[in-house]
Amino acid sequence: MAVLLGLAVAAGYGIGDFFGGLASRRSPTAVVLLGAQVVGLVGLLAVVLATGTDGPSARDIGVSAAAGLAGTGGLGALFHGLSVGRMTVVAPIAAVVASTIPVVWGLATGEDPTHVALAGVVLAIGAGGLIGLGEDAEQHGTVAAGVALALTAGAGFGTAFVLFSETSDGSGVWPAVLARASALPFVLAVAFVTARRLVPSREIGRPVAASGMLDAFANSMQLVAVRQELLSLVAPVAALAPAFTVLLARLSLGERSTRAQVVGVLAALAGLALIAAGS
Repeated sequence: MAVLLGLAVAAGYGIGDFFGGLASRRSPTAVVLLGAQVVGLVGLLAVVLATGTDGPSARDIGVSAAAGLAGTGGLGALFHGLSVGRMTVVAPIAAVVASTIPVVWGLATGEDPTHVALAGVVLAIGAGGLIGLGEDAEQHGTVAAGVALALTAGAGFGTAFVLFSETSDGSGVWPAVLARASALPFVLAVAFVTARRLVPSREIGRPVAASGMLDAFANSMQLVAVRQELLSLVAPVAALAPAFTVLLARLSLGERSTRAQVVGVLAALAGLALIAAGS
């Protein structure tokens, strides 16, 4: 179950990141992020109304707000990194950092996965790094532009992952709603200061909307995952989001896969098999 839930999170984030990064190449990052946040918030509110979940506790509100600020800051850094650097490098670096933080937290707080599952965790995290070795790194030994932004994004995502895991089981998807709502004023302020217009143009409206809905879906699946499985197992699977970003970048933008990336995909599959066997 950890593998399936983690893959759902990875698919949502990975495909959503591609659309967000693509839109950020044609519009200010803050405007893209604002549009994605609004669309995602509307989608999550619809889920809350449909499920009729009880309201969150005061603790859930505080933890969710902190998760929202961390996650939104990470998303902004990632979108900007994807717009100025190679998608096949930026996204995987962010994912490796984002997965390492929850794993360390889970083990430090008493989680005890099997040795087989832990081997899968190591493979999955390493696979994210290999998938990130794009053509520039393989041929010239240099790191593409946007690495600092990727590291910042990973730290934000990893922190948000841990904070979401600390919310109560009975709060449903409220933490995701509260996270977005708490970060929205900050994103709006940044967009107001840095952009000439706050509404995305019609040209990028679709990728912005797609990014927002997919990110909201990933948020929901992330909450389900951390409440049913070990954080130290789910996070590394979710960290395979770059595989989806890289695949779309290759198909849509013509970014070629390297030998290291092919090895990374094989390592990811092996890691998933080990996590599933050891769960």
